[in-house]
Amino acid sequence: MQLEDADPKGLVRESYAIEGITAAECRSIFIDWALSLPKGVTAAQAIPTLLATYGPAGHPMSVVLSQGLGPPPTAQRRGGRAGRFNRG
Repeated sequence: MQLEDADPKGLVRESYAIEGITAAECRSIFIDWALSLPKGVTAAQAIPTLLATYGPAGHPMSVVLSQGLGPPPTAQRRGGRAGRFNRG
């Protein structure tokens, strides 16, 4: 995959340049990045290119990108009335 398709706005590149960036900030950038991917390009296709290009191990954005390759987290709590009354 071409880097221009994997990071069309340069959001991930810029996140690696921000000194002292936090994991929370990286997650926010990740969402913006995922929403800006070109049509037909998935995060699963783009993330390996980004990690190979930018990804020093241990950087918060590398951690977030690596998590983006895994399955989504499962819901821990039910919302609404069921979440308030069906405990235990």
